[in-house]
Parts: sequence; structure tokens; C-alpha cells
Amino acid sequence: MIVRVFENTSELSAAGAAQAATTIRCVIRERGVARVVAATGTSQIEFLGALTNSPDIAWTKVELFQLDEYIGLSVSHPASFSRYLQERLVAKTGITRYHALDGMENPKVLVRNANAEIASIRVDVAFVGIGENGHLAFNDPPADFDTEDPYLIVMLDETCRSQQVSEGWFAELSAVPQQAISMSVRQILKAQQLICVVPELRKAAAVRAALEGPVSPRVPASILRTHPQATMYLDKESASGLQPTTLAAFRTEAVETLSASRARQH
Repeated sequence: MIVRVFENTSELSAAGAAQAATTIRCVIRERGVARVVAATGTSQIEFLGALTNSPDIAWTKVELFQLDEYIGLSVSHPASFSRYLQERLVAKTGITRYHALDGMENPKVLVRNANAEIASIRVDVAFVGIGENGHLAFNDPPADFDTEDPYLIVMLDETCRSQQVSEGWFAELSAVPQQAISMSVRQILKAQQLICVVPELRKAAAVRAALEGPVSPRVPASILRTHPQATMYLDKESASGLQPTTLAAFRTEAVETLSASRARQH
């Protein structure tokens, strides 16, 4: 796993998007289609914005899978992840193959259909984040590290639900659904490449637990350390709790700005 630390969220997002764009272009060139899993939330907005502005991506050759969705939430709701991806990724790029998760569908039927769609295909790259409680997708602690089912029905803990309120997606805790559909941990790890975008000070404790503690279901994001092609993008705030030895252990690049990086290349 590689950890990269940047001065701020904008530079972090631009660097993560550059890697994502390069990966998508290469896969399309080599295989004809790139299969992508995308996360949502406030932490992903700048990253997806930078990615959709990247040049020379044949978006009609991208097949998009959704990472998770609330059960019982309509696509018309501002917090709908399906709506989020439609507005911030699909509509901006012209992606035509989008496997949306409908929160109003019968959950068992939705999981069965979603599993059938993704079970036999190769996912080339997955974009993920880390929750304030260390969750990966909607796999809250203690997460199921063993199931091979691609999607699961999960219960959301109070820390996760409170985060959705603090980010402004819901007016109050009681409005946040208690259940969701989530891609499983094992399915996420099956992606050929993982790009994990984690900005902001409020994620610092979760980042430290994920990188410095044991690999454990109690910190679901810690499992990312076992993936051979995972890169975590942090800013100075989200990395502020890490020990220097931790950064060295994960082959990190030094804290940098994009301008400094470009200057070294010329």
C-alpha cells in the first residue's frame, strides 16, 4: 500500500484523479472497457470533479458500479447515493452503463440482482473513502471480513448515521435510515486497484487507526493494507495523527504540493 500526503484537499483530489484517469485510459486501451466502482459523500466531491474534468477518457467505454445505498431512500432525496453519482459522474461524462442501486426496491431482490451483475466480472479500479468510524463503504465496525457475497444488507451504527447529519445530508439523526445495501469488504478487495481518498481533520483518528492499529473488523478500513495495489490519498489534516515511521512504512511520498511535484519533473 502507498500513502501519499498533500497540502490540502484540492491537491489530494487532483492527484488521486490523475491516477484514476491514467488507470481508466490504460484499461480501456488494453481491454476495451474499464469497470469502475465509485464511492460518494462529501470527501469524494472534489476528487470526482477533477476526474470528470480529465481529458481523453472514453467514458462510453466505462462501466460503473455503485458502492452502497440507503434502504428506503428514494433517488429524489438529496442524500441518495444513486442521485449523487448520477449528478456528479454519470451526467458529466456520458457514462451509459451504470449499475445503480435503487433504495426503494425490495432489499433482498436488490442484493440478489446486484450480486448477479458483478459476481463474474473483473473490477479494474474502486474509488473508496473512510468513514469517521473507520468504515469501508457501509461496512461499519465490526465488519464482516469473511463473506464472499458481493453485496450485503447492513445495519448502520450511530456514529456512521451521525456523520451523515454533520455533513448536511440529513436534518436530524432520526431521518437517517438504519439499514443500507453495501458492497462487501471481500468484493472491494477484488478490485485490481484501489484509490482511497480521505481528506479533512475529522478523519484523522480513523486514518491513524486504519494504518497504525491491527488489521481488524473493528477498524474496517484497516483491511486496505492487505491489498497489493492500494493507494491512500491524504491531506495534512487527515494525516496529522500519523507517526513519521508509519508514513515511511507505507512507502509514502513526502508532503508535497502539485506545483512542487511538477517543478521536479521539468
